[in-house]
Amino acid sequence: MKILLTGVTGYIAQRLLPVLLENGHEVICCVRDKKRFNVRKYSTSNISVIEVDFLNLESLKQIPDDINIAYYLIHSMSTQGGDFEEMEQICANNFRARMNQTSAKQVIYLSGISNSEELSKHLSSRKNVESILSDANYSLTTIKAGIIIGSGSASFEIIRDIVEKLPFMITPRWLKTKGQPIAIRNVVDILIGIIGKEETYNKSFDIGGPDVLSYKEMLLRFARIRGLKRRIIIVPVMTPKISSYWLYFVTATSFALAKNLVNSMKVEVICQPNNLITLLGIKMIDYDTSIKLAFDKIEQNQVLSSWKDAQTSNIYEAISIVAKRSNQINTELKKELIEKLEEFATHNDSLDEVFENKEQIEVSKFYERLPKPHSMALDDWLNEKIYYKKTDEELEA
Repeated sequence: MKILLTGVTGYIAQRLLPVLLENGHEVICCVRDKKRFNVRKYSTSNISVIEVDFLNLESLKQIPDDINIAYYLIHSMSTQGGDFEEMEQICANNFRARMNQTSAKQVIYLSGISNSEELSKHLSSRKNVESILSDANYSLTTIKAGIIIGSGSASFEIIRDIVEKLPFMITPRWLKTKGQPIAIRNVVDILIGIIGKEETYNKSFDIGGPDVLSYKEMLLRFARIRGLKRRIIIVPVMTPKISSYWLYFVTATSFALAKNLVNSMKVEVICQPNNLITLLGIKMIDYDTSIKLAFDKIEQNQVLSSWKDAQTSNIYEAISIVAKRSNQINTELKKELIEKLEEFATHNDSLDEVFENKEQIEVSKFYERLPKPHSMALDDWLNEKIYYKKTDEELEA
């Protein structure tokens, strides 16, 4: 089959792509920037890459008309550049409009479990995207997952950060919230298994592993598997903002993602019963086993993808990027200051010159009070406001 894969640089898509290719499918990968996706590591002619920005409807013309299946794996939860709900809505509308012009028979959408009456902003947005995608010419299959456990997954790495860094934890009350974690292997099995499965057309399925656990139980079981003694005390006084800072400082997540995760972690994500697993004949992996499998991959240095793939995890590379951004800011500020001082420049000896000199002094004082360029650059980096490209040589390395 000819399959369109969106969100290709993301964690799920990078796990899904090799399996699709192994199964003989032709895959068209959608990326915003080809430089940020190394297609050369896939030794097959069945893969092609197109540049598409789903916020720009015009760019979707790059998508071929003769596709059979499309995966919608796009979200904007980590964004700092605007309202992620609005951005997700625009992307979904543009995607649906283009899919309606193609021969696609099925769209597969990976969403989040949203059975609670009070949903977080993140889960409400996911539910809205499902509603948009369902009103179309193709058949929509929605797969709703909660906490995905696998080497490199956001949930796994956050749990790992917390457990390995903190022997004694004073934690927010959302650690009492229950969820149904699922192994990444099972998620990929399901996403592959429903391809062309007419029994799943225009239906929605919750997916989760066999264990229903609170976040506290997940942390303690993780600690036990790793042979670590950990003590957790839950306090009711942490506000969502304090909880976000707690998650941000303890783990490797950005503050934007931490804030959205905290809001979601207050909502129980437990599956509604369905027959999907029986239909596909998949054996579900329990939480403890999924943790052990994740560490097997880590120890063998076989982590296929990470939720942080859009960013660099190399401290030296990060310092280099921040330094370049600092120089860029410094140049921009100097140019801006010179232009503003020129506005008040005069070559006449008059009373006007006195007032203009005062204006120049005030302008100069304003720029002196601004944060230093390196501080502004570091803030941009922490808040994911820096966009950078890797050269072909860096991608090959």
